Amino acid sequence: MRARAPLLALSAAAAALAGCSLAPRHAAPAPSAGPPAPPAAASVPEAVPRAEPRSAHGNPPFYEVLGHRYFVLPAAEGYSERGVASWYGPSFHGGSTSSGEPYDMYGLSAAHKTLPLPTWVRVTNLKNGRSVVLRVNDRGPFVANRLIDLSYSAAVQLDMVREGTTLVEVRALTPGVPDELTRSAASPPPALYVQAGAFAAADHAARLTDRLHAAGLASAFVVPPLNGGSHLYRVRLGPVTSVAEYDALAARLSSLGIANARLAND
Repeated sequence: MRARAPLLALSAAAAALAGCSLAPRHAAPAPSAGPPAPPAAASVPEAVPRAEPRSAHGNPPFYEVLGHRYFVLPAAEGYSERGVASWYGPSFHGGSTSSGEPYDMYGLSAAHKTLPLPTWVRVTNLKNGRSVVLRVNDRGPFVANRLIDLSYSAAVQLDMVREGTTLVEVRALTPGVPDELTRSAASPPPALYVQAGAFAAADHAARLTDRLHAAGLASAFVVPPLNGGSHLYRVRLGPVTSVAEYDALAARLSSLGIANARLAND
C-alpha cells in the first residue's frame, strides 16, 4: 500500500548496533477496500504473548530518520499510548522487517518506532472498541501523528481497512501476566482529547490556555491534578472524533510552536 522511505542520517553507531536496515515506511495508505481477505483473515486466533529474547536486529539505542532521532525503549513494561494507526499490506508482503523476519500481511504483527523488538501489545480501535493482540517486529511509521503500522489481518480485525487509519490505544503486554482486556470485553469508545502540554504550576497551564483561546482554539481547557494520579495541570483540546480532526488540530498547534501534541491517554 505504501512506498518505503529511505533511511536517512542513520548514525554509524546505531547502524552497527542495529545490525540491519530498519526498513522504514512513510505514507499512510489511501482509503481502499484492500485486497480480498483470505478465508481466515478476519478470524485469525488472537495471539498469546510469550517470552522472547530481544531481537539482535532493529534494536539500536537510537536511530535517525528524516532528521528526527528516535530512542528505542529499554523495556516495554508499562507502555501505553494513544495515537493514529495505519496499515501496510501487499507491497511489503514477504519482505524483510527490521527484526529480520519476513513480513506476513496475514499474520498479526505491527511496526512501531520505539518499542523493543519484539514486543507484544494489545491495540484497541477507539472508534469502535474492537481490539487485537499482536507482535511488534518492525520499525515505522515515520509520518507525523502516526503511532503504529498494522498488518493487514490486524487492520481487518479492527475494522479499519477501508478508512486506512484510525485512532487507537496501544498497550504493552507482559507474557505470563493476565490481560485485563479481551477482544470480547472491549470497553465503549471513550471521548478523545488532544493534550497540548502538562505543567507542575497552574499558572503556566493557564497561560497556555489563554494563548490557545487567543489563537481561536476555544475548546482548550485545563485538567487539574487527579487525586492519587498525576500531579500535573494538563492543557487539552477537543473532543476529536476522527483522524482528520486530530491531524488538523495537531497541525494548528504545530504552527503555534507546540510540536509535541498527542492524544491524551487518561
